[in-house]
Amino acid sequence: MFEAVPFGLLAAGTVLFVPMGMAGWHLSRNKMLFFSCALFITLAVGVHLTPFFPSISNFLYKPSSISVSSLPTGTTSSSMIRDSCTFSLHSVVMYKSNYSECVDDAIDSNSDSGCKRMSWKWTQSGSVAECGFQKLKKPDVSVLLNGSWVIVAGDSQARLMVVSLLELVMGPEGMKKIRGDLFKRHSDYSTTVDEIGMKLDFMWAPYVRNLTNLMLEFKENKDYPDVILMGAGLWDMLHVNNATEYGISLSALKDLVLALLPVFRNTDSIDKGASESAWIRSRHLFWLGIPALISSMLNTVEKREKMNDVMCNAYDDEVSRTKLLRQSGGPLLKLDIRWLTELCGPQCTVDGMHYDGIVYDAAVQIMLNALLLESNQTR
Repeated sequence: MFEAVPFGLLAAGTVLFVPMGMAGWHLSRNKMLFFSCALFITLAVGVHLTPFFPSISNFLYKPSSISVSSLPTGTTSSSMIRDSCTFSLHSVVMYKSNYSECVDDAIDSNSDSGCKRMSWKWTQSGSVAECGFQKLKKPDVSVLLNGSWVIVAGDSQARLMVVSLLELVMGPEGMKKIRGDLFKRHSDYSTTVDEIGMKLDFMWAPYVRNLTNLMLEFKENKDYPDVILMGAGLWDMLHVNNATEYGISLSALKDLVLALLPVFRNTDSIDKGASESAWIRSRHLFWLGIPALISSMLNTVEKREKMNDVMCNAYDDEVSRTKLLRQSGGPLLKLDIRWLTELCGPQCTVDGMHYDGIVYDAAVQIMLNALLLESNQTR
């Protein structure tokens, strides 16, 4: 903006001093007036036409650099920066833990079991470092999820996400009390963390059609969770093994999710006369990707035959093609478990499908930092 000021001063000086100089050269008054008027009109027309010539406008109005903290919430630049950080959430590295990290983990969890073989962190490249991602601890998570209703729906991968989330919120001792109920085979599980008023429901939903039915229930009951984390694919890959049919199911799911937005948290609590502006569009929707499958470690012949890299790629392609993910313009933000499990590698799994807690811990932290970004909260 300020680059245009010298240009304006130059134009004003031209209109004022050039005619005076001409008068000094003893030109006739009529010629001087004619030149002055012509110059003034030319400059006036030029000023009005400048916006229609981008190259000139860009030269005159160069945007200044603005820090993230100085941007008001809701501005276009702020949204662009937030989206950039959202899509940098998976910029992590994994490495073998050292002694000090094991000690820190044990202190944080009040248990020797806190020491893990692998550790992870966000990369410190310029753009990622500027986003300020942090591994949130219990006090921060308690504030972030205070009073929230969280739904996690899917297969065993989703159940492992619940374990990591609840360990973070309740601590290892709290998890010991509920682990048996949580891991009842192919069953739902619900709990309330009274300390922060957070309700968490795990829905056993190994097929996409199960997720579709869940979305229909939300629509029928007109009551919607604050956070929805869902994902399915492994069971379909094993028992159906048809990527095209999987894509058709994903398209139906996407249409239902979009139909639920915008929504009220609970329509029964809203006055019937509420204005249209009271509607909100929840963006706390996550898709749990399938893990990297190590065929040689899978425990049945059928799994080794059907759950190979070719089929995994085909299923991932269907997720992208159907535009279910926000990365491709859809409603759900992907938690890329395949990427995280590939980073961790074979040393992090005993069956080629289910991985050590470090993978799901990282995925939970990515989700929580995404919630911070979407909520416009700073740390």
